[in-house]
Amino acid sequence: MSDVALEVRSLAESARRASAGLAQKSAEERNAALAAMAAALREKTPEIVAANQADMDAARAAGTKESLLDRLMLDEGRIEGIAAALEELIALPDPLGKVHEQRTLYNGIALSRVSVPLGVVAVIYEARPNVTADAAGICLKSGNACVLRGGSMAAASCATIARILHEAAVSAGMPKGCIEIVSTTDRAATDALMQLHGLIDVLIPRGGAGLIRRCVEFSKVPVIETGTGNCHVYVHESADQKMAYDIVVNAKCRRYGVCNAAETLLVDASIAREFLPGMLAALAARGVLCHCDEEAFSCAAFAGLANGKDFVAATEDDWGTEYLAPEIAVKCVSGVDEAIEHVNAYGTMHSEAIVATDEAALEAFLNRVDAAAVYANVSTAFTDGGQFGLGAEIGISTQKLHARGPFALEALTSYKYVLRGNGQVRS
Repeated sequence: MSDVALEVRSLAESARRASAGLAQKSAEERNAALAAMAAALREKTPEIVAANQADMDAARAAGTKESLLDRLMLDEGRIEGIAAALEELIALPDPLGKVHEQRTLYNGIALSRVSVPLGVVAVIYEARPNVTADAAGICLKSGNACVLRGGSMAAASCATIARILHEAAVSAGMPKGCIEIVSTTDRAATDALMQLHGLIDVLIPRGGAGLIRRCVEFSKVPVIETGTGNCHVYVHESADQKMAYDIVVNAKCRRYGVCNAAETLLVDASIAREFLPGMLAALAARGVLCHCDEEAFSCAAFAGLANGKDFVAATEDDWGTEYLAPEIAVKCVSGVDEAIEHVNAYGTMHSEAIVATDEAALEAFLNRVDAAAVYANVSTAFTDGGQFGLGAEIGISTQKLHARGPFALEALTSYKYVLRGNGQVRS
């Protein structure tokens, strides 16, 4: 076994030992640890900012694009937001010990189904150091130990945050090893994590399509997929066009590097000439490059936009692209049926929106689109654990088994059956 594999195994073994004690901590004890973790982040803000600056300098020197730099950057305000997110977890109900079912069997045995932690959760993520605190906080609140593996671009930031959080949690009475982080930047560490069936109970990849695909294909540990968001906004011919304009701008331009950002705009061809020139001009004014199908291309030219600078001809690849950048694909469709067919063919089952006043069109879209979140007259930007009232999240699950949508506290629990009797034996 390589040195990297041995290091990763050692971290997982430490987390496994911690998980048994962590699962027995009361809600009050876990909440006190979260409060201590939030306070430590605030106290150590200068240290975190300094570590993050080193990551930012290296990323800029490597030519990293601005949308990824935005994900990577931490300042005093963002660290305050991370600390506040931990405190928001305190206010949420304890996900452990919930009795989901209780009944008496034919033989007099009392059966109950009770929520319990998963055990040890590994989270692999890329250049988003805030995920370090989100994942650690969610895992601790739900009684799970965690092994974190951040991207090499954010190595210093993630290691610093994890160390601060672990020290604070242990000082508050949590078992040593409850928050572990793989600090090596060697890519072999990710592969090593994926092999630790029996030590790690679930693996959660949060990042690009390549990372998720690799984990799904090669992991021996059960995987819950999160991430890629090829999200659509569909503007139906009945839409309030001012509302549609606002929703598209927000869904695309609020933040380019997030998975709930809109990557494709679908517009009914019947209103394309009326709606698209102004819409495309508004996107271009915000620096968004539009990849247009033939009809949308014509509308962009009609609006006086610059070919090659503000818009280009779309290719087949554009319909399936998660840009995570100031770019969007634009397609004209014949109506709600074609829009639904397009979304289900090219979407990633993340977040999809329709803007319409026609009730039949709204219901058709909401009922037939296959996604974790479907919106009627709402921006896709709301797909977020905090916005859903779930607290901090590890990511957005785009699969259907165990968890779907914002991956928050409840998704990090399982259950066990507890049976009480008075001497029953089975014949």
